[in-house]
Amino acid sequence: MAYQQSDLDRLDQAISSGIRSVTFADGRRTEYQSLDHLLAARGVIEAQLNMQAQATSGLSRRRTPYYRSGL
Repeated sequence: MAYQQSDLDRLDQAISSGIRSVTFADGRRTEYQSLDHLLAARGVIEAQLNMQAQATSGLSRRRTPYYRSGL
């Protein structure tokens, strides 16, 4: 599922007001059990938004391993 910035904003609003129920942009309504679950969901959505932003920016990172012989 692709999240939107408005989903993150709605979660932030719910966290700041103490509400445990959030309705997302696609119409889904989710009720979280505690503040810890809200914060965990916020972390997941924020990470996915960051990944989407990196994918659309055209920047890609490549890691090349470096080995030393130890001699």
